Amino acid sequence: MMLMQFSAAQADFPSIDTWSAEEVTAHLDFMRRTNEELVRSGEFVDGQGLAMPDQAKIVRAGDGGRPVVSDGPFPETKEFLAGWWIVDCETPERVIELAAAVSAAPGPGGRPLNMPIEVRQVMAAPTEEL
Repeated sequence: MMLMQFSAAQADFPSIDTWSAEEVTAHLDFMRRTNEELVRSGEFVDGQGLAMPDQAKIVRAGDGGRPVVSDGPFPETKEFLAGWWIVDCETPERVIELAAAVSAAPGPGGRPLNMPIEVRQVMAAPTEEL
């Protein structure tokens, strides 16, 4: 799984809601092309972009298991998950290569964002011993 993280503290570019329409379009086109290439290569399993943190809800179990919901925005949030891909690659090196390519998605002025992409293996079910 490749997790696209956004960190306001570590980004050297403005948040996407301040980009021009052309910059946003270029960024989204890059993501679409990336997904199309992953489908063609047979490596794409799934991937999605996520809504901004101000649309997030935190849910906890309350008394009797009833949901307790906290609404955003969460101004104290400095990092958030912006999207993810599940890929099926032949080697760990290939997923690192893909993550680096996604990290270079264009941002303001067409410059690569160099966003951190967290790579984590999706685990199988636990063994019988557990």
